[in-house]
Amino acid sequence: MLFRLSEVNKSYGTQDVLKGAGFQINPGEHAGLVGRNGAGKTTILRLIAGVETPDTGEIDRLKGLKLGVLSQHVDFIGSETVLDAALHVFEKLISLEKRMRELEHAMTESSGDLLEKIMLEYSEAQHIYEHEGGFSYHARAESVLLGLGFNPNDFVKKAEDLSGGEKNRLGLARLLLLEPDILLLDEPTNHLDVEAVEWLEDFLSAYKSAFLIISHDRFFLDHTVNRVLDLENGQIDSYKGNYSDYLIQKEERREQQMKAYEQQQELISKTEDFIRRNLAGQKTKQAKSRRKMLEKMDRVENLNNLETANFKLKPTARTGDQVMILEKLSIGYPSQTLAKDLTFTLRRGERLGIIGGNGTGKTTLLRTILGELRPIAGDLRFGSGVSLGYYDQRLLSVDERNTVIEDLRTVASSSVTDGELRGFLGRFLFSGDDAYKPVSALSGGEKGRLAIAKLIYSRANVLMLDEPTNHLDIASCEALEEALNVYDGTIITVSHDRYFLDRVATNILFFGEKGVEYFNGGYTEFYESHHRALADEQARVAEALRQEKTSRKTVTPKTDSTRKSKKKQVAAAEIETQIHSTEAEFGEIAELISTEEVARDRERLQELSEKYHSLEDRLKDLYQKWEQALETESQAAQSAS
Repeated sequence: MLFRLSEVNKSYGTQDVLKGAGFQINPGEHAGLVGRNGAGKTTILRLIAGVETPDTGEIDRLKGLKLGVLSQHVDFIGSETVLDAALHVFEKLISLEKRMRELEHAMTESSGDLLEKIMLEYSEAQHIYEHEGGFSYHARAESVLLGLGFNPNDFVKKAEDLSGGEKNRLGLARLLLLEPDILLLDEPTNHLDVEAVEWLEDFLSAYKSAFLIISHDRFFLDHTVNRVLDLENGQIDSYKGNYSDYLIQKEERREQQMKAYEQQQELISKTEDFIRRNLAGQKTKQAKSRRKMLEKMDRVENLNNLETANFKLKPTARTGDQVMILEKLSIGYPSQTLAKDLTFTLRRGERLGIIGGNGTGKTTLLRTILGELRPIAGDLRFGSGVSLGYYDQRLLSVDERNTVIEDLRTVASSSVTDGELRGFLGRFLFSGDDAYKPVSALSGGEKGRLAIAKLIYSRANVLMLDEPTNHLDIASCEALEEALNVYDGTIITVSHDRYFLDRVATNILFFGEKGVEYFNGGYTEFYESHHRALADEQARVAEALRQEKTSRKTVTPKTDSTRKSKKKQVAAAEIETQIHSTEAEFGEIAELISTEEVARDRERLQELSEKYHSLEDRLKDLYQKWEQALETESQAAQSAS
């Protein structure tokens, strides 16, 4: 056990956040914590970290437990660079390097008992240095920084000058390099682009220690966790498996609870009937006893009261079969073309998911479709009967002067009743008196839900959605997905939410480094195809390198220019071979330095020490070249795919 929460209660004023919550995390477990916004997820992480204390209940931690906590706001002070900040977690190894150099110098000037004492200390320091990864920590730091979206030019930037999002990424890098007993990660995918998120998925799925993640990214949870903790009504239920497994198990538990509820209701009905018939008769004592039994009975909750009914949307006006046609379309601004040669046809009922890195042109395409920007070149035209509805992530479509129901009524006909509007709002999780809340009092997520509800209720037959799941918790995302899946029009959506795209999109438009790719299929199909192509290309490159090495001895001599060209493109595999041989030589020198024979021969010690430092510098240089070669091969593979 790493830690355990037992019967934990936590309140803020009159709000009970945790009510008897309890769970345990064991070594190596990869757990995800899910629940609605405001349910208390971040509170649980703060309690585990010791930042807050429970009102009642116990939190037991393993003695000496090393926690790694990712704060949602990270800051850096001073003149250290990005690389220095990442390497700071290896402060012990850096100090050990410094001490080993001091000892090497001392060995050249010592003899007798003092020399033996210094040699013993050096041997111990060297063993610790090797065991703690002293020969690879610099390369590990660079690898993690590259994976999280920093490029080598960023390494020399001052950490305090980074943007808020970049500082959070650097904080995450330091945490991953620290390798504590358990990582506590609160929305770690914030501020990461798709490639960095995918890198983090791979990193965490292979992570040997435990972690507990809060994330709204359901696709990310599907690919990283083996256990889901569901926080609802102040208590936690545990489910084995990833997020998809959790959904199946939760539905099974819901069905079991509903069966138990129905059985209990039948028992209650029969018991109440017995009490009515016998309370004043010969069996009055039995009737009173059964009445007491009903009063003490723990009632099974009726989950149907918590559910929203199925959406019943009125059909939209029918468009032509071809909704939008793009032919060699180029988009952007007069000073910069962001994407070119976009050619495809969007048909009635299709749902186009648009993905890609920041600044690649996704939102620019939406603005071009809306007519806010003129195409730079090519043609964009609509089919017959198209009525566009636009969801702007700035939420400009909601009016803060209205109540929720008044704002929805602005897109409804005069004959629609308040009952119908309240029923529709209920599908978007505005239950009871929520319909009469002022829009100005809503959270960002609630305003987002209202804006989407208005858009769908307006009966526009082509919905254009710009990051519709931003600010939404998981329950709100599911409500949106349910609504869109029964909507009978056409959808164009920009989104970084891959799980949302998996449930909604039928086609993918990918804005990548090599251009824009149109894929006929959902996100998972695109994801698998894209990664399969990348893996195939990497395998092809590796096989070509193997064949090149095999035939190198029999190939006719190269010209000088060809040799220079090949030299510039040394493969990562070849550099890795050099690293292994250099490490072996480095280890041999280190062993020789620690022997008494060498220590007593000052000239020999001086010679080996110089070679030791030369090999150490060579290793650092090789690790840097290896990282650069990996990045180059990855970019080449992506371009080829």
